[in-house]
Amino acid sequence: MATEPTITSERVDDIPVLLTQIEHMGIQRLIDKHFPTHGNWQGQSLGQVGVIWLTHILSQADHRLNHVQAWAGKRLETLKAFFGDSLRSLDLTDDRLEAVLRYLDRDTNWYSFEKELGGSLLQVYDIQPEGIRLDSTTASSHCGVNPEGLFQWGHSKDHRPDLAQVKIMLSTLDPLGMPIATEILSGEKADDPLYIPAIQRVRSTLQQSGLLYIGDCKMASIATRNYIARSGDFYLCPLNAKQASREELIEYLQPVWDEKQELTTIDYDYADGKNKDIAEGFEQKFTRTIKVDDDKEISWDERQLVVRSFAITQKELQNLQQRLEKTSHALEQLKIPRRGKKKLISPDEWKSAVEKILKRYRTTGLFQIDIQIQRIQKVKRRYLQRPPQYFEEIDINLDFKIDEDAVTQETKLLGWRVYVTNQINTKLDLKQAVCAYRDEYLTERGFARLKGFPLSLTPIYLQREDHVTGLIRLLSIGLHVLTLLEFQVRRNLNQNSEKLAGLYVGNPKRKTARPTAEIILAAFKEITLLLIEVKNEVYAHVTALSPLQERILVLLGFSTTIYTKLGGQSFTPE
Repeated sequence: MATEPTITSERVDDIPVLLTQIEHMGIQRLIDKHFPTHGNWQGQSLGQVGVIWLTHILSQADHRLNHVQAWAGKRLETLKAFFGDSLRSLDLTDDRLEAVLRYLDRDTNWYSFEKELGGSLLQVYDIQPEGIRLDSTTASSHCGVNPEGLFQWGHSKDHRPDLAQVKIMLSTLDPLGMPIATEILSGEKADDPLYIPAIQRVRSTLQQSGLLYIGDCKMASIATRNYIARSGDFYLCPLNAKQASREELIEYLQPVWDEKQELTTIDYDYADGKNKDIAEGFEQKFTRTIKVDDDKEISWDERQLVVRSFAITQKELQNLQQRLEKTSHALEQLKIPRRGKKKLISPDEWKSAVEKILKRYRTTGLFQIDIQIQRIQKVKRRYLQRPPQYFEEIDINLDFKIDEDAVTQETKLLGWRVYVTNQINTKLDLKQAVCAYRDEYLTERGFARLKGFPLSLTPIYLQREDHVTGLIRLLSIGLHVLTLLEFQVRRNLNQNSEKLAGLYVGNPKRKTARPTAEIILAAFKEITLLLIEVKNEVYAHVTALSPLQERILVLLGFSTTIYTKLGGQSFTPE
C-alpha cells in the first residue's frame, strides 16, 4: 500500500528580508561581542536569540515574550536556513528571552554596543551625517510607581497622567530617522537637562563636530545653546513664550507692520512633487553673551528667524474665533439667573466670575467689560404697629462687547514664531532653516514606530524595570533596521529616477518613490514554504516571488536566493 504524503506549511513572509537586513547590519555579531554571556549559556548565542526575537517583533508587531516560542516553532525550517539545524524552539523560551533583556540592561555594555553599531552603519551604508534631531517621549504602564525606579509620575505625552511612565530620549540621524543614541530615564524628569548628555552621546558615536542639532523649544535653554556653540556645533530650535515674549515679538514685527521690513516667502517641496508656499519671515542678528565660571563671559553670534506659518495662522485664527464665541456665550449665561445657581450679589463676585471666564478661554484683554451698579431706594410698608422700613437694593448688570482693536492686534500676532540658530546664512538660509525644522515629524515618526506599529512598545506588559530597559533598547535596534531598510530602497529609487507600483492594496497602479519600510515588508506577505514528506524524504517548495518582490530585493541589494534556497531541496526528517 502506498504511503500517503504528509504536507505541512510554514509562513515565510518577510522573515528572510528582515534576517538578511539584520545580518548586513552586523547586529548579531555586535551583540555577541559586547554582551559576553555566562559560561553556562548553551544553545544559540545571545545575538542569535536576540535577532530571532527582533525578527518576530518586526514581522508580527508584538513584543510579548510568550508568543515567540510558538511562532518560531511554526517557522523552524525557515529559521534553520539562516541559523543552522541546531536551532530549536526551546532556544526561544520566556526564560531565555528574559535573559536577553537582562544583558541589554547593562549600561556600559550597551553604550559600547550602540557606539560601534552607529559608527559601523555610517561606513557600511556610506552615510554622511549633517544633522541630528533630538526629542523625548514617554511610555506609560499599569505597573505602578517605583519611588526609586524608572516608572514615575510626570507630564505624560501619551495624555495618560493617571499612569506611571518612563521617559525615552532619542537622538536620530537626519533625514533617515535612524537612532544614534537612546537614553532611558525615569518618568518625572524634565526635558531641558536631557539635551546636553544626549549630544555628548552623539559626539562619542560620530566622532565629529560641525553638526546641526535640531530640537523643539525645550532645547532652546541658553545653557544648551552655549554648550553646542562652544563645542563647534550648530543648533536650530524655536524659542518658547518666555524667551520670546509678546512684547518682544511686537517689537520685532513693528517694522513689518510699518512696511519697513521686507518679508521672504518660503516654499516647500512635498514628497508627491508638489511645491507650495508655507511661510514668510525675516531674520536678524544678535550677539549672545553669558557668564560662566568665575564670571567669565562667553559670546557667540546668533541669528533670530522670525517666521509666520500660513497653515498655523489659519488654524490659530479659527481657534481665536471659537474662543471669542465661547466667551460671549459664557458671559451671556452669567447674566441669566437659574435655580441652583449661585447669585452674584457684589461687584467683586461679578468681577471674579468674569475673570475666570476670560482666563478659561484665553481671551483676557479682548473684551470690553462694563459692570454697572445701580442703587435703588425701596420701602417696606408698615404692618400693624411696625413702622415703614427704608432700605437700599443694589442691582448689578453686566455689559460687554468684543474689543475690535485688541482682536485686530491679536490677529496680527497669530502664526509668528521666533527660531534661533548659530549657523551662518550661507550654510543655512531662512528657507533651509524653516524646512529643516518642518521635518521634525521624522522624529515623531520614529516615536510612533517605537510605541505603536510595528515595534509595539506600548502597552508595556513587563513589570521588572531591567526587562523594560532591555526591551526599549532591543526595540531601538529594530528602529535601526526599519530606517535603514527604507533608506536603501528610497536612495536606489531616487538614483534610478524610478517609482514602485503594486505596493498599495486596492490601488495597484499607484506609484511611489518613497515607500515606507512597513509597506515594503508587507509586499512579502503570503509567501509560504511547503514541506512534503514521502517515504522518509522531505521535499521543500517555496512560493515563487513576484516581479515586485524581486525588484524590492534588487533595490535592497539582496539576492533572491534568500527565498529560493528554502525550496528545491530534499532532506531526511529528524
